Amino acid sequence: MTPPQRNPEDRPVATLLAPDIVALLEESPADIAVETEEIHPADLADVAELLERDQLAKFLTALGPARAADVLEYLDEELRTEFLEAITPRQAAALVSEMTPDDRADTLEEISEEHAEEILSEIPSEARRETERLLAYEPDTAGGLMTTEFVSVSADMTVEAALDNVRQVARSGKKEAMHAIYTTDREGRVVGVMSLRELLAAPTGGKIADIAWTEVQSVRPSADREEVARLIANYDLVAVPVVSESGHPMGVITVDDVIDAIQEEQTEDVQKLGGMEALDEPYSTISFWRMIKKRAGWLSALFLGEMLTATALATYQKYIDERTVLSLFLPLIISSGGNSGSQGTSLLIRALALREVSLPDWWRVASKELATGFTLGLILAVIGFSRIELWQALSVHHWTVFGVEIGHNYDLSLSPTGEQIVHLGQHLPLAITVALSLLGVVMFGTLVGSMLPFIFRGLGFDPASASAPFIATFVDVTGLIIYFNVALHILLR
Repeated sequence: MTPPQRNPEDRPVATLLAPDIVALLEESPADIAVETEEIHPADLADVAELLERDQLAKFLTALGPARAADVLEYLDEELRTEFLEAITPRQAAALVSEMTPDDRADTLEEISEEHAEEILSEIPSEARRETERLLAYEPDTAGGLMTTEFVSVSADMTVEAALDNVRQVARSGKKEAMHAIYTTDREGRVVGVMSLRELLAAPTGGKIADIAWTEVQSVRPSADREEVARLIANYDLVAVPVVSESGHPMGVITVDDVIDAIQEEQTEDVQKLGGMEALDEPYSTISFWRMIKKRAGWLSALFLGEMLTATALATYQKYIDERTVLSLFLPLIISSGGNSGSQGTSLLIRALALREVSLPDWWRVASKELATGFTLGLILAVIGFSRIELWQALSVHHWTVFGVEIGHNYDLSLSPTGEQIVHLGQHLPLAITVALSLLGVVMFGTLVGSMLPFIFRGLGFDPASASAPFIATFVDVTGLIIYFNVALHILLR
């Protein structure tokens, strides 16, 4: 399989470098590591995606394990998986061992379970145990996002001793260890936090306990990634510690991992709002049949739901035959209810995600949305009423344009036998019917659209599953029932 094709303008550095890299691979592969040492791994990953498969293996080999591991972290997920499954487990282990623990776990989760086990068996025992601990957590939890590389010092240490400790950690090559320094008590529990700048600026001879901030924001390993993202955003953190029930540090989540998690979460929610199962891979790389599988289920369910609309229409068919004009306003009624419901759903899904509201707030939300739905429905009712009145006015008046008399002299609809259905002067009941139906449908759609996310959350489902198409389908049927029952009492008496 060829790598995903992207516009060269999206990666100008890689487009410029690729020809030189290919030339070096053919003429002097030993010089590649030196020639590319100043280039960011992300740019080298873009170069790798432009190479042929046999060239990719030579390129990563020429870079050396440590540098190749950095490039692999930025490489396209599908291409990285394909490459690691194509080489021997020992070769793959040499590469993933150089990754940070969280990236190593993420990489092994992407490949087949059998191959991942083979690679794990080739990894040094300490790194293997560390990786297996991370793999035990769900990917969208704090435990799945954290890295075990972090810096902690005892609160009883002096500034000089703490600086020596941090220097040793930095020299050990840990990549994500320097965002924040956590202080622990004698039992090893997290009791404070400070930045490296604060440690460097601390007075000589001072105690760490006097420097560190004691208000530490932390999460449990089972915390959802949305909670982690919200905590980092609220407190402007660059990292957040993951602690056990007893308060002992287990790892740290850095802001770059949170950004990736937020992007994945938002992508998933947008896809669910569109009425489909969330994709687990980029659109440009997902296979045709996997795309069909992700979309067909929801689409079929929505189609079956819309069949209830046909059932409702069949129930009221005799009224449509009696007053054909009612059919003219069916799209207006249906779309208004679906649109208002979709608005309510979108607002509440976002509010629940941001914790602006919670399940106990459902009654307050219902009251607010009921008033909102009434106001919005009233606005649409006035517009609909005015439209019908204007239509009737134009149907009975003649106009003179450039001395030529033009105009309309038709009824709003005719029966199959040609009889007048809405005679002149009978337009007012129709206008009232449409106006009251709009008011009822919009109120109902707004209320249902705002309540369904609460219901889904209460049942343990993702509120985003209450997608706009789902709401629209549900409100379509109820909108027809409201419309024809209003018409039955006003227009069809």
